[in-house]
Amino acid sequence: MKSVGITVWVQQEADIDTVIAVSGSGPAYYFLMMESMIEAAVAMGMDAETARQLTLQTAAGAAEMARQSDVLPDELRRRVTSPGGTTQQAIATFEAAHLRDVVSAAMQAASHRAAEMTLELGAKTEK
Repeated sequence: MKSVGITVWVQQEADIDTVIAVSGSGPAYYFLMMESMIEAAVAMGMDAETARQLTLQTAAGAAEMARQSDVLPDELRRRVTSPGGTTQQAIATFEAAHLRDVVSAAMQAASHRAAEMTLELGAKTEK
């Protein structure tokens, strides 16, 4: 497993549902954000390929920056957010739309579905 990423040990089997919500479903969350950024850039007049390239490079750069950093993502966000600037305005828009609540609800839904699927699979294998 380590050949494709990190491995973690969970204390309870039910914690696997949270791992699924974070890592199993997580790539799709980031892809949705990328889709949204590309669509918004195109709607603002940028050609689709440039929007795609910039979005992918931004995602890769942000991930690498977070991976190599000795500080948490919240501090990295603060460091790239100039008071009164463009990024602060965008972050305020995300916060006003309760992005954190949406992410939390989505991850809870994924975790809940993982637990349901475990029960469904268990019921099928018992037959």
